[in-house]
Amino acid sequence: MKKQKKVDIKKLLEMTREPSRFAKKLHPFYRGKIEVVPKCKIKDFNDFSIWYSPGVAEVCKDISKKPELVYEYTNKWNSVAIVSDGTRVLGLGNIGPEAGMPVMEGKALLYKYLGGVDAYPICLGSADEKEIIQTVKILQPSFGGVNLEDIEQPKCFSVLDTLRKECHIPVWHDDQQGTALVTLAGLINALKVVAKKINKIKVAMIGAGAANICVCKLLSLYGVNPANIILVDLHGIINKDRSDLTPNSEKWKLTVNTNVGNLSGGIKEAMGDADAVIALSTPGPGVIKKEWIKAMAKNPIVFTCANPTPEIWPWEAKEAGAAVVATGRSDFPNQVNNSLGFPGVFRGVLDVRASTITDTMCITAAVELASCIADNKIRPDKILPSMDDWKIFPKIAAAIGVRAIKEKVAHKKLSYDEIFNGARVIIKRSRAITETMMKNGYIKNAKNKI
Repeated sequence: MKKQKKVDIKKLLEMTREPSRFAKKLHPFYRGKIEVVPKCKIKDFNDFSIWYSPGVAEVCKDISKKPELVYEYTNKWNSVAIVSDGTRVLGLGNIGPEAGMPVMEGKALLYKYLGGVDAYPICLGSADEKEIIQTVKILQPSFGGVNLEDIEQPKCFSVLDTLRKECHIPVWHDDQQGTALVTLAGLINALKVVAKKINKIKVAMIGAGAANICVCKLLSLYGVNPANIILVDLHGIINKDRSDLTPNSEKWKLTVNTNVGNLSGGIKEAMGDADAVIALSTPGPGVIKKEWIKAMAKNPIVFTCANPTPEIWPWEAKEAGAAVVATGRSDFPNQVNNSLGFPGVFRGVLDVRASTITDTMCITAAVELASCIADNKIRPDKILPSMDDWKIFPKIAAAIGVRAIKEKVAHKKLSYDEIFNGARVIIKRSRAITETMMKNGYIKNAKNKI
């Protein structure tokens, strides 16, 4: 038997602290991560008579007669609003809209650099469900799509469901659909590593918030038998005997098809004999114990994706016998993170001017993401491509765009190649602009700060 390499835990723990330390220094240095810059030529001040008054009036009159022209004459076609009330910010909880701004700015940065999408943080001074819905609806004239972010449950479900029905632009909740898409992609390839079939596996899902509830739905749609899915929340395994579940709530609905054996208990019991565990719960470490992984089925898959710290450290999961381990962090192998999904998804839906993002579109994007690594290249420590493989984003854009056209929710009919090539140009441009600004000093060098 091959001897396992000894893990330098002290060194690994120190490495996990570096991003936080650098973030504290660099955020005040740059005073934000995004800005608005012109995209049209300005040869001299006379050009403002074209871009603003009086010339712009003729453009306004055209749009007034035919509102759809706003997509051709303005940047609406490429604009996404990132809307949050700051009530559930990545593992930090209800810290408020101002404290959520750095996260939303970071999201906007990823949208631009990875997808060529112009995204704008909009942190609301209200946590009221009706006001959030109304705000998004009245913002529609300015944006081609909306990304809901870090909104607490249960309202995040009703906010998304209502807006998907009542808006004429695509609205998506990245903590639900984005997480589910990338998790499904990771599971598809992890199962290839352990040679197991998706319709035969038992899955323990630790955490029953917005993310895992949507993951559960998408896994079931793709082929996981819901009867073999066991979900656990703070009060234990979700089953038909739970009197604390609110009737007609998302958790209550899950008792109909999941956990057919009506298993009770907690995380330990849910993980027993499970082929895979998908944890999106309380930041760790220590939420999941090594002995619980040892009690799982042979060659278990362990996704521990709590932010900012996984439920168990990856090296501990491996020591316990996990065949494939993934987290939500970029500083460990196998990052299962939304950033692999949403830039390409919105690139595609914006380019075909889709009116919604369906669950089947999400599955299409997940399958495309998984296929970005050839079967003979998939390894236990490489089940998904990384963010620096920029070609995955035009591929996802093209796949989801074609699917939107097929489902008749797109206003523009383009071929796969047209969507792919267009996305490729836009994304390359975004990266080139950033690199040029860094090279010429318009983005300051922060070398002395880290």
